[in-house]
Amino acid sequence: MFVRILYTSVLSIAAMFIFTKIAGNRQVSQMNLFDYISGITVGSIAADLAIDIEGEYWPALLAIAVYAAFAFFINFFSCKSAVLRNFFNGKPVILFEHNKLYEKNLLHARMDTAEFLTQCRTAGYFDLSQIDTAVLETNGHISILPKAEYRPATPSDLSLYPNQEHPCTTLVMDGNILRRNFKFCSLNESTLLKELKKQGFQLEDVFLAVCNAKQEVFVCPRTGARMVHQMFE
Repeated sequence: MFVRILYTSVLSIAAMFIFTKIAGNRQVSQMNLFDYISGITVGSIAADLAIDIEGEYWPALLAIAVYAAFAFFINFFSCKSAVLRNFFNGKPVILFEHNKLYEKNLLHARMDTAEFLTQCRTAGYFDLSQIDTAVLETNGHISILPKAEYRPATPSDLSLYPNQEHPCTTLVMDGNILRRNFKFCSLNESTLLKELKKQGFQLEDVFLAVCNAKQEVFVCPRTGARMVHQMFE
């Protein structure tokens, strides 16, 4: 019995992994209604498969495969057709615009006024007079466009034009040099080792090293310590 449960558990985990890869790597907040229902159903089928010590496991695998196929084709055709995308995902709904709160749109979105105000506060807007437009997205989040006088200032507002920033390139991770990443910066292995030595580090002492857009190397050494006293409780 133990071997059977171990075998079916591994089988159900593998089936769930394949289903997840086919359905796509989405967060829960990004799932549409069909993705959510499919995920719950497939999880239930996989759980039954893991603890079923008497029945056949092929029917459960077939059911998971059917759900995975439906999820794949629905997501595929939703990307190709706006009509299907709107049917499965819905459409964004304007809840607030130009100092008007649309009661019928709130009712259509199954959202009460208190929840709307809560999401506005979560987004950093405690005063509705600062909001120009609030849109309920298909993932359930509210996107807010503030009025021009209340939006954060940008460098262009101040006639400043800073240089474009670029992502840092990881060159060392866990003491290992990621040689394939040298093509994204002007350094090579020799110059990297020289820079590490200049900063007082040996390669085996480096936990993480990244190179920024200015070709500066930032190093996080191995500490072997654990932060015990912290400000976040």
